[in-house]
Amino acid sequence: MSEYTLGEPIADTRAPEGPIEDRWDSRRFGAKLVNPANRRRHRIIVVGTGLAGASAGATLAEQGYHVVQFCFQDSPRRAHSVAAQGGINAAKNYRNDGDSVYRLFYDTVKGGDFRSRESNVYRLAQVSTQIIDQAVAQGVPFAREYGGLLDTRSFGGVQVQRTFYARGQTGQQLLLGAYQALARQIDAGGVEMHPRTEMLDLIVSDGKARGIVARDLVTGEVTTHLADAVVLATGGYGNVFYLSTNAKGSNTTAIWRAHKRGAYFANPCFTQIHPTCIPRSGEHQSKLTLMSESLRNDGRIWVPKQPRDPRPPQEIPEAERDYYLERMYPSFGNLVPRDIASRAAKNVCDAGFGVGPGGLGVYLDFADAIERMGRPAVEAKYGNLFDMYERITAENPYQVPMRIYPAIHYTMGGLWVDYDLQSTVPGLFVIGEANFSDHGANRLGASALMQGLADGYFVLPATLNDYIAQGSFPALDPADPAVAQAETAVRDRLERLLSVRGTRSVDSFHRELGHLMWDHCGMSRSAEGLRKALDRIPELRAEFWRDVRVPGTGEELNQELEKAGRVADFLELAELLLLDALVREESCGGHFREEHQTEDGEAQRDDERFSFVSAWEYGEKPVLHQEILNFEHVHPTQRSYT
Repeated sequence: MSEYTLGEPIADTRAPEGPIEDRWDSRRFGAKLVNPANRRRHRIIVVGTGLAGASAGATLAEQGYHVVQFCFQDSPRRAHSVAAQGGINAAKNYRNDGDSVYRLFYDTVKGGDFRSRESNVYRLAQVSTQIIDQAVAQGVPFAREYGGLLDTRSFGGVQVQRTFYARGQTGQQLLLGAYQALARQIDAGGVEMHPRTEMLDLIVSDGKARGIVARDLVTGEVTTHLADAVVLATGGYGNVFYLSTNAKGSNTTAIWRAHKRGAYFANPCFTQIHPTCIPRSGEHQSKLTLMSESLRNDGRIWVPKQPRDPRPPQEIPEAERDYYLERMYPSFGNLVPRDIASRAAKNVCDAGFGVGPGGLGVYLDFADAIERMGRPAVEAKYGNLFDMYERITAENPYQVPMRIYPAIHYTMGGLWVDYDLQSTVPGLFVIGEANFSDHGANRLGASALMQGLADGYFVLPATLNDYIAQGSFPALDPADPAVAQAETAVRDRLERLLSVRGTRSVDSFHRELGHLMWDHCGMSRSAEGLRKALDRIPELRAEFWRDVRVPGTGEELNQELEKAGRVADFLELAELLLLDALVREESCGGHFREEHQTEDGEAQRDDERFSFVSAWEYGEKPVLHQEILNFEHVHPTQRSYT
């Protein structure tokens, strides 16, 4: 293809050899240490205060490093991790139902459709058990069963109950635990916290990440912050689709600006569609609301057997209902992985069996659960989720089924990192959803919180020590050309956005981009649609820089200016996402190419040609570097959940 060039292969040189169960211990023992007294001399920048960022900042400061931390929210507690509802996976096997570290590893590799690294996933499964102990010690109020042990429930893609939860508020409770550890270090002086501040560029000097340029969102002041290493924990890029389950502030700016400074971007086309979202209600909406996947434990998903059935759901008898997931996947039923459940919902709606406005919805019904367990038990497990649904839809889910439809949620792609979580820019570490490392082409439910806390509490503190111990970090002069160039680039970009003075709002461009991405790179993708979008994106980007209107100035609180910078980045990222989807001529996980499907309409991988990580290097023409994936323990097969 003329749109890109093929570069040299890339490899993860940090993952140890030997038995997979010994690799993390081997890497930790081989990593160099920093004398506790010497850690105080080193500054570490951490961008983001969600689960990954808060746990990393707290842990690094506890080790003795001076942490300089940033978030664009008014408090670290407002990070988007609070929105995670259903739970966090860990291989504790409290249920004694056959779970193990190896089974969690196996389920995750299989659930990701064999497009993730075995070494990283096995480490994640190992560390998962430590996360629960850490959270309990911090006072996270996990649900408990009658004997006093922590309670667990099931999530999609597995046949054991390994998901620990705090009603429908698991993300919020885990973030409060990490936040209190972070707040302790803020009070002690170990963490220098900068809220309402947004990273706008990465400073790379002598080939190493040495700082960031940031803007105070209240005063508009642009400042430079220098350090010995930079950690990005800034989440995913799902808002490139405009309507998603992400908070409106969630964006790609930090990782995209780092990509333009030399960090490779991996697997951008691997985006996740979540099957249990409240359907959109009209063009006025700016975001969507997720209903936790945990609801699929007890709720049954169905559509009427009669196309466009006008009857209320309670008037449709059992014999005239199609519990299509239970019919198609009898072994896993309603708990198939997210990508499979989402495509199945789309297919029945496309065939005319959908419910609600526009026929873009399916029923998630709790009538059987209420009859079996009683309403009080259902309220105890899901009450706050039911309340949220009723406030948004004005429908009582205790009396009528919920209506759900798939929506953009998590992004498996992100900056490329090695086993140490270090990007292709030395000294730039990337953790949580901002990196690509653990989930392949589809993330299993309840694994996002697991990865964020694993990276922040346990992995990064060991591997960053090794980098600091081996490095030489001469003091960087603020007048250094690399520093001055980055700050000048930020100021020029802000001024350019303010000076266009066009006729269209930032949101109008974002909404058009979102429609384009959802229509041509959403739940299904085709070469024709991807090329159509690739033709339109450069035109839309040119229109943006010619006709966007950003009122106000840069020396004040200016949310339109904030949004404009983020949408400009989305317009660039979107093109790479589409190109990556076009290059990957196979279907796997959340990436479903219409040209590559089985007779039953399932995703059809091409392991001979595409068993690799796409690592894109920024340039006038993107350069594709391929990291070949090797499977020694979980051999790729056609995924089956029947």
